[in-house]
Amino acid sequence: MADTMGHSATATRNTKVALGLCLLAIAPQIFELIWSIGTIFGWGTGRGPTAVVISHATALLAGAPGALIGAASGDTKKVSSDVLLALIYSYPLFVVAILTFFMTVRSAQDYVGGVVLMAVALFALWAGSDLQGMRGFSFGAGTAPRMFGGLLVALSAGIALTGLLTDGPPMAHYSWRGPLFVMAGILFFALAIRPLGLVVTGFISFMIAAAGSQETRWLEAAIVGACLTLGCAILFPYVLGLPMPMFPRFLAQ
Repeated sequence: MADTMGHSATATRNTKVALGLCLLAIAPQIFELIWSIGTIFGWGTGRGPTAVVISHATALLAGAPGALIGAASGDTKKVSSDVLLALIYSYPLFVVAILTFFMTVRSAQDYVGGVVLMAVALFALWAGSDLQGMRGFSFGAGTAPRMFGGLLVALSAGIALTGLLTDGPPMAHYSWRGPLFVMAGILFFALAIRPLGLVVTGFISFMIAAAGSQETRWLEAAIVGACLTLGCAILFPYVLGLPMPMFPRFLAQ
């Protein structure tokens, strides 16, 4: 019985997986919090860190439960985007994380991979929740995202179920260096594109992403980065006609 419920060595291993899934459940909130730090220095627009923390904490602890109670009592009042994020994305993943702690995972790679795909699908459903056709049987811009998102949820649940029912490989070692530097490059580009311009930001962002590999040859990376930056400097403002700042703001002034 203990082994069936996971209270064994498997439960100990599942603790790390469950905690990782809890972190995944609040990943969008954490990302917005990190993004909001840039507003302190005048980079980007949006809510400040304090407002982000208070809003998401309120949504997770009070807004989402209140919305569930209201829906059960027939209240159809529109809820905020933060509450929808908690209901559509965070709460389902929290439930999966709690169940993970008590279950025996026989193929960790299949199970975790399925849950991560489920998270992607749930986030897509939330991101398109304000599109027409996302509710009921009405057709609109949100019909295809709703269908594909629902299909991906079903397929990912099947993959995760495979990890519970069939034997498979354990979790392999995962290197965070590559994804970490790539995300850092993307975040730098988003925060610095306005004050520094496309030329400087594009090249530095590429070099930050290149640091994600230990095999990077910096001279070759610099040449490729310069070529890509030149291509972007021609493509976006002249070919596509996008009004993007090209050079640092202090030079333009």
